[in-house]
Amino acid sequence: MLAHLLPLITLSIATAVAAKPVVIRESPVTLPIARRFNVTAAPNLLKADQARAKVLKEQGLARGKDAASFKKAGVFDLPGNVETDHDIDDLIVDTGSSNTWVGAGKAYVQTGSSVDTGDEVFVEYGSGLFIGEEYTDTVTLGDLVLTQQSIGVAELAFGFDGVDGILGIGPVDLTEGTTSSGGPIPTVLDTALAEGFISDELVGVSFEPTTELSVTNGVLTFGGTDSSKYTGDIAYVPVTSTSPASAYVGIDQSITYGSSGTTILSSTAGITDTGTTLVLIASDALAAYQQATGAVSDSATGLLKITQEQFDSLESLFFHIGDNTYEFTANAQIWPRALNTAIGGDADGIYLIVADLGTDSGEGLDFIDGFSFLERFYYVWDVANARVGFATTQFTDATTN
Repeated sequence: MLAHLLPLITLSIATAVAAKPVVIRESPVTLPIARRFNVTAAPNLLKADQARAKVLKEQGLARGKDAASFKKAGVFDLPGNVETDHDIDDLIVDTGSSNTWVGAGKAYVQTGSSVDTGDEVFVEYGSGLFIGEEYTDTVTLGDLVLTQQSIGVAELAFGFDGVDGILGIGPVDLTEGTTSSGGPIPTVLDTALAEGFISDELVGVSFEPTTELSVTNGVLTFGGTDSSKYTGDIAYVPVTSTSPASAYVGIDQSITYGSSGTTILSSTAGITDTGTTLVLIASDALAAYQQATGAVSDSATGLLKITQEQFDSLESLFFHIGDNTYEFTANAQIWPRALNTAIGGDADGIYLIVADLGTDSGEGLDFIDGFSFLERFYYVWDVANARVGFATTQFTDATTN
């Protein structure tokens, strides 16, 4: 299953009469986002993240080769049009993909504003996939009323229990080859810019660490940043030029451990991704981390596990990104203990959220800074300038877990 402890946003599709958009120029549009833990998928947390990582790497490598050819899943016998409840609720906010689609939970209903493009659409996510038809429709996200947004409508979806689809806000090039006619599909950021809602094509993401299964404590800002959500300045780095990480919201970074500066991961390329729950690092880097922490592998969860004594002496990880170093504290490195049993762990256990990517370093995508990392920092994806920004927040050093 794709959905674990991930950001969700509420979306609605227009009724028969399309709403007139309220144009918000020169002003960011801020939307609340929730986070929800998918208990049914929880025991496969690491496996799901690794499956996603595998597909991200494969699809990234395919860019520039045969990515423009539509991959049709011919084994599926698709049903006809679905016509039930038209309200769409929760979509996963995903910087690791760029298609926006609905229909995994509540079904999509055509209205007067719906236009079937005639294209089939197919996207694979590793631990999930969907196949269906591509439409344009009026889509509402808070104050954003996008009148010509392209959306996929799932006729078959696998791996998305508890959610209705995905709001893809990654690079638009990721949409190439996902429809039968080929070519890119405008993302919601593209459409918001084209329809005059925002003047800068960027998105800021803010979250707070939590020990609750479901909570609305995040903010998604289209067209700008929210200075109330971070401390100091936002530092930007260019999207990495190393493939396959360059196909995504990719960066270059190195990781060290503790006051001694023990190298965990030498400078290399990887990605930032709201759709991955854990922090995944290359297998050889994880071995170095395991040696530094004394952690042991836990068969029940697949995660590394430490004792209370080891946690008491656990030092910070340091993520070196551009000219800046971001401290990832001992508390940030552990799974929320209140949610241990939700992932099949012991109630009094201490599990690390730094986990195995599944491949050694040197393959061009050697880490994924997932949701567990991003919730400790303010995160900016600047589409127009192909750069990624980070800043500390009041929760960077929180002891929530």
